[in-house]
Amino acid sequence: MNDKEIFVSVITPVFNFKEFLPLSFPYIRKSDYPHFEFIVVDDNSTDGSGEFAKEYADSVIRMETKVAPGRARNRGVQASRGEIILFVDADVQILPDSISRVVKLMKDNPQIQAAFGSYDEDPFFKNFFSQFKNLHHHFVHQNANPQSHTFWAGFGAIRREAFLSAGGFPERYSTASIEDVELGYKLAERGNQVRLVKELKVKHLKEWDFISLLKADILYRAIPWTKLASEKGLPRDLNFKLADRISGITACLLALSLILMWREFWFVFLALAFAGILVCLNIKLYRFFFQKKGTWFMLRAVFFHWFYLVYSSLTFLFFSTYLLLKKWAGFSR
Repeated sequence: MNDKEIFVSVITPVFNFKEFLPLSFPYIRKSDYPHFEFIVVDDNSTDGSGEFAKEYADSVIRMETKVAPGRARNRGVQASRGEIILFVDADVQILPDSISRVVKLMKDNPQIQAAFGSYDEDPFFKNFFSQFKNLHHHFVHQNANPQSHTFWAGFGAIRREAFLSAGGFPERYSTASIEDVELGYKLAERGNQVRLVKELKVKHLKEWDFISLLKADILYRAIPWTKLASEKGLPRDLNFKLADRISGITACLLALSLILMWREFWFVFLALAFAGILVCLNIKLYRFFFQKKGTWFMLRAVFFHWFYLVYSSLTFLFFSTYLLLKKWAGFSR
């Protein structure tokens, strides 16, 4: 089969993102791969995003009520006809050769049923939290095992048959969350090969601040991750490598030592020891921050990374305990 004979369906859900759609949709149309359709699912936007999408999309599907990205993507697939389904988030800017590289990858490797990339190292917004979030995501993906048991819908492709056999994205999430991760689990459970392709990089257009980052990490990542882990178990890749798990525990011990050092001076030395362990465990990440953004950014990023480890680990601990107690209460009745 010739590359140009493979038809691709690019599917993008959008909700109130009109301000930045001129930075994403035109780049899909600039693709050097001609054989694709562009389907936008307007998740009941109120800012005119759906109307703007009509300038670029082959089809715009408007949801009557807000349904969240998982169900919106499923609706897009129902209306699509591509052999390969390529999901691209509305806040992602692709390159001219992004689609053609996906097609070549899937054609040359018929054993691969799904593939995804990562954000690049140069996000659109330059404030600290946007840079930290994006660079951390980039580093994690670039240092992960290419043979993945998860999936990322920011820029990810799935063969149509594999997507349908897995049942599509779970629709139990009421907002953007880990619906793509759960789909990756389902694909892997069915023996499908999912590949993280580190060369597939896209630019992120989302702006993060402290509150939005904290809210997303806890409510839309850590809590649903904990629930999914209670059902499926934790992977040993991405943010869940052994070093990451030890880092989470160490960061909590560091926080406890900092609290107690006001009562006992020797906790200062204990805190320094835990800080040293964290630096050793994450030296590659901190070196990456330094190389990309310099000393001042690295210092802030190190301390915020420790804070991230604490609140993520505590969320996991507390919600795991809640789920265990809930399960125990159910058995005891």
